[in-house]
Amino acid sequence: QVQLVQSGGGLVQPGGSLRLSCAASGSFFGINAMGWYRQAPGKQRELVATITSGGTTNYADSVKGRFTISKDNAKNTVYLQMNSLKPEDTAVYYCNADAQTYPWKSVGFWGQGNQVTVSS
Repeated sequence: QVQLVQSGGGLVQPGGSLRLSCAASGSFFGINAMGWYRQAPGKQRELVATITSGGTTNYADSVKGRFTISKDNAKNTVYLQMNSLKPEDTAVYYCNADAQTYPWKSVGFWGQGNQVTVSS
C-alpha cells in the first residue's frame, strides 16, 4: 500500500552533518504525518522528530537545536538535517508515515532503516 524508501546516513565525525531522506509512494489518500525514529544497539526505538501535514514539528529534547525535520508535500518526501552530530546519535534511523489508506482509516508504515554512525 505505502512504500517508504530511505536514503542518506553513513559515517561522520563528531560535529559533522548528515541528511536523511524518505520518499513515500504507493496507494493512499494522503499522509497525516511523517517522522524519524532511531534505535541504538540494546535500546528501544525512540522518537527523533515528526512533522504533520500542516507543518507542525516536534522534536526529542536530545536533538532540539541540532536536527531539523522538513518535508516536500509534492514529492511526499520528508528530510532530516542533522547537524552537530554526537557519538550518542549513533543508531539506525527509521522513517515513519501515518498514511490515510482509506478515507476512514490511517495506518503507520516504516522505512527500511539507515545506519548513522558518529565516530572519530
